[in-house]
Amino acid sequence: MFSFSEENYLKAIFHLERKYQAGVSTNALAEEMETKASSVTDMIKKLSEKDLVIYKKYQGVKLSELGKKTAIEVIRKHRLWEYFLVEKLNFNWDEVHDVAEQLEHIKSEKLTRELDAFLGFPKRDPHGDPIPDAEGNFSVANKVLLSELGKEEKGICVGVRDSSSDFLRFLDKNNISLGKEIKVLEKEAFDGSMLILIEERQLRISQLISNNLYIKKH
Repeated sequence: MFSFSEENYLKAIFHLERKYQAGVSTNALAEEMETKASSVTDMIKKLSEKDLVIYKKYQGVKLSELGKKTAIEVIRKHRLWEYFLVEKLNFNWDEVHDVAEQLEHIKSEKLTRELDAFLGFPKRDPHGDPIPDAEGNFSVANKVLLSELGKEEKGICVGVRDSSSDFLRFLDKNNISLGKEIKVLEKEAFDGSMLILIEERQLRISQLISNNLYIKKH
């Protein structure tokens, strides 16, 4: 049994390892957790004592096998609860993250299994992120950022990089959602902004927006 704080650190390290494969630095983890480096150092020591992480000086911290397994379990619960809130309780996709942050720490394995079965074993959460199965496996989608597409290229929106409420509300306001086709009509060399076509509507978006939308090209 691990504390909420310990589980949150493991989850953060798991996500950061995709960017820092050699090891996650104390500063990077402090920035992710929005806390002081000294607090991170204390937590890494606790996690190391519980065999959840491996820390090497000058290289940073990585999850052990137990740490990775625990992080994936938390992520699985988080994404299942997000799916439940949207599909069964009619929450908007911009409302579910903070609620799921609380629900992900429920320890009952039976509840997680039954929830997964009740929902029909969904593969992706409302933001397009893969939901790990009971064995911790999850599929990785063949996707690119919208910003990587060139003029006249198109694809289906399959996920968001930024799941903040502000960004998701922006997408709702502009009727951009998962499953919709997006075509690049123009792309500015100066600032990376784009003119896109979505459902026969033209929309100009900034590079900040295109850097946070995942597309499956076709």
